[in-house]
Amino acid sequence: MAGHRLVATASLLLIVVAVVAAASVVGTAFPRGLLALLAVVLALGAALYGLVHRGAARVAGLGAALALVAAALALVVTIAPVRIAIAVGAAWLALMAARAAFRIHVALPAGPRPRRPFLLYNPRSGGGKAERFRVADEARARGYDVVALTPGTDLEALARDAVASGADALAMAGGDGSQAIVAAVAAEAGLPYACIPAGTRNHFALDLGVDRNDVVGALDALVDGGERIVDLAEVNGRVFVNNVSLGLYAVAVQREGYRDAKIRTLIDTVPDVVGPVAGALHLDWRGADGQAHGGGAAILVSNNRYRLGRAIGSGTRPRLDAGLLGVVTLLPDGSRPPSARPYAEWTTPSLEVTSGAPVAAGIDGEAVTLQTPVTFRTHPAALRCRIARAHPGASPSAFEPDTAAAAVRALVGMAVGRDPRPVGGAAGGASAPRRLPQQPEHSAPDAAGTAR
Repeated sequence: MAGHRLVATASLLLIVVAVVAAASVVGTAFPRGLLALLAVVLALGAALYGLVHRGAARVAGLGAALALVAAALALVVTIAPVRIAIAVGAAWLALMAARAAFRIHVALPAGPRPRRPFLLYNPRSGGGKAERFRVADEARARGYDVVALTPGTDLEALARDAVASGADALAMAGGDGSQAIVAAVAAEAGLPYACIPAGTRNHFALDLGVDRNDVVGALDALVDGGERIVDLAEVNGRVFVNNVSLGLYAVAVQREGYRDAKIRTLIDTVPDVVGPVAGALHLDWRGADGQAHGGGAAILVSNNRYRLGRAIGSGTRPRLDAGLLGVVTLLPDGSRPPSARPYAEWTTPSLEVTSGAPVAAGIDGEAVTLQTPVTFRTHPAALRCRIARAHPGASPSAFEPDTAAAAVRALVGMAVGRDPRPVGGAAGGASAPRRLPQQPEHSAPDAAGTAR
């Protein structure tokens, strides 16, 4: 805890510096501060107008937004540039120190070493990360049986063949879509599973507590690793480990050129989904409460809830063992409680989404089309995950409080030597896994065809 006490203390001191510097600016900011804030609000409105239109309207909207932002910056820098720089810099350093303070290593219970672990790996994932780190050689040195994927390979069939041939543990080195396929087979067979972060972003590995920068070290999970039990989720019978997107992002993922120019493709898709001449995309959903609601521009359904709208840990999942789906809708209708946020979020064990036509979806980043109704459900405590002992063992946000006040209290506690982890921890999982029901056979994506 000594290191955590140090960074927690540093974070608290930097917060004080940021608050004092910001307070000293407030007295000299009027009325230029209000004018700068008004310019930012108008810039956001202009940017939104530009995004949902095309042609001259888009150019005018985005041009106006840039001009207003420039005006806001010009107003701000004339107030007290040195004090503003101190306030912003101290606040940023305080957030970085707080993030480091809350990232705590979790000692997971030991699991017996498998006699015949089996690794599947995608040589093309993550720009060839598995080849670059010699994952196959490192795995064989640790006693794994190893098989590389080739274009056209049925990954699910390979994983099932490994189980049939006597594998007593499975590991996958590849993107999140491939992780989901092999994890489903492991869960169905009740076998331990190791996530080897050889994809591009490795979101599942991050929230699981695997060090994404230690690809080779992750192989130790099935040699001398700790075990935690986590949930899986499914959509229309297909298992996913991260999330399924419907609406805006899913439509963009389907388009040619998305992989090469993601941001540009997403921006070009906005007018088609939420613009004044948008198509007839409409999503209706019915949750566990049985009430029908109209969806908005996008729906994101995740295997456990994402932490959103927070200064630290945003975009990660504090838990993977809550037994609930996380649901987020953009531009919610009037049936949701009013909120200052542009989205609504809630948790539920199941969800059904309907539409007048097949729905474009992104499942763990893989573009697919789903027939309606689109049915989601969670599989609590389905997967026995092994994690190398040198790795964190929990999500980076597992112990981060939900509010700023609670975070400050926790930092104070750490600074005086108190362990911030709750009794039992947020990463312990269930005491015993629940066997995943046998999944229907489906056509798996070509795991070697797209590097992720």
